Amino acid sequence: MPVVSREDTTTGKWLRALLARAHPNVAVVALAAKMARIVWALLHHGRSFRVIF
Repeated sequence: MPVVSREDTTTGKWLRALLARAHPNVAVVALAAKMARIVWALLHHGRSFRVIF
C-alpha cells in the first residue's frame, strides 16, 4: 500500500477509496497516471506546484 494512502489529504482519501474497490497494483498505476497528469499540466502551463489544504 502506498504511503500516500495513509495521509489525510485529498489524494490520500482518493487512494484509500480506490484501494477499497480495486487491486493494489491497479491503484498504484492509477496513482502514477494521476501524478503524471499533474506534472504535465504544471509544465504545460508553466506553473509551480502548490499544496492546498
